[in-house]
Amino acid sequence: MTTQAHAAEREIERLMTLHPKGFDLSLDRISRLLERLGNPQDRMPPVIHIAGTNGKGSAAAFSRALIEASGLSCHVHTSPHLVNWHERYRIGAPGGSRLVEDSVLADAVARVAEANQGETITVFEILTATMFLLFSEHPADVAIVEVGLGGRFDATNVIARPAVSLIMPISLDHEAYLGDRVELIAAEKAGIMKPSCPVVIGAQEYEDARDVLIETADRLDCPLFVYGQDFLAFEENGRLIYQDDDGLFDVTPPRLPGRHQYANAAAAIAAVKAAGFEIGHRVAEAAMARVYWPGRMQKLTEGRLVDLAPRGAEIWIDGGHNPGAGAAVAEALADQEEKRPLPLVLIAGMINTKDQTGYFHNFVGMVRHVFTVPVNESDAGIPNDELAARAIAAGLAAEPVASVENALMLLRDAWDDPEHPPRILISGSLYLVGEVLAKNGTPPV
Repeated sequence: MTTQAHAAEREIERLMTLHPKGFDLSLDRISRLLERLGNPQDRMPPVIHIAGTNGKGSAAAFSRALIEASGLSCHVHTSPHLVNWHERYRIGAPGGSRLVEDSVLADAVARVAEANQGETITVFEILTATMFLLFSEHPADVAIVEVGLGGRFDATNVIARPAVSLIMPISLDHEAYLGDRVELIAAEKAGIMKPSCPVVIGAQEYEDARDVLIETADRLDCPLFVYGQDFLAFEENGRLIYQDDDGLFDVTPPRLPGRHQYANAAAAIAAVKAAGFEIGHRVAEAAMARVYWPGRMQKLTEGRLVDLAPRGAEIWIDGGHNPGAGAAVAEALADQEEKRPLPLVLIAGMINTKDQTGYFHNFVGMVRHVFTVPVNESDAGIPNDELAARAIAAGLAAEPVASVENALMLLRDAWDDPEHPPRILISGSLYLVGEVLAKNGTPPV
């Protein structure tokens, strides 16, 4: 993003003062607005539409890497952003997609807001309409579109004929909107499936969720590809092995850390293939090496916050915020412990719509100490003293501190074992991760 005017930032902030920021699930408002814009969603390149509780962003990143390693161009829409609104929109270009330019985004947002004519609408719906407008006006071979919330009534679900619908792992999250059982949440996310359009179902922890997804795809007569049945991935001798009915790939492991990324990579490979694109060994190898997804098990190696930590400390950040995401992060940290044993310290901030205790349970027996911090970028941030109590209830030693900076300096001043510096995980909320990246001076690019 340019530093000159940040016109898009100002326009979006203005809209946030005029329209609700919360969820109001319906397709009526977005459909009305898109009609006024000439239905840009119908002029998109082939769409890979991605829903799920966890792994959506990773699947989008893997899909982008695969498409671009094939020599094709792709647009990418993800949410939320970490530091800048521009992160939600990558515009396809030769040599790789780029974050949308400030002037281009500002113009698109202004045109969408004008077309809305001041009627009731949510900010996410305006931003989604902006995505459709941008992606319809810039040429690309593929558009990768991540669902915001749920699926059936998500604003992105006006795509009539996706090239493929990809459903990533489903677990409990947003229960107030989607239901308090995984099968109810699965039914909402299955709403992105369209009759006779290909569907890929990623690795599912819950059999009930998997059954709902399969039943829905069968009812809609969708060509169906299910993880563990039609394709799979595993680690062997330090390599990623992907296998489906066409054969297998033996490629370098994903650049994204964590064993859960093997299944995420497999889902993306299956989805890109189901969308009609040929993926060979060379492309898969290149994609695993180039995939980039900030804020998810990302290691910080330099920056202003890194300089505050004990000398030699490892600092990892991850925006996972529900028990399922916590389990994946804990497993990834266990892998790091096998490679290099270090004392683990957690710096956590969370919002009040999440299962904080369930998240912390994943780290029992792993974490030496927890510092809880406020989430300043969200009105829903849970007070740090309350969050410390949730961590203690989960069986962890915890204390509230004022900020990430305070936690890092406390560690630096008290750490008395230079031979074994800490491994620090900063996690629990994408809002917190975005704040960390901004303060560290290392925003996504």
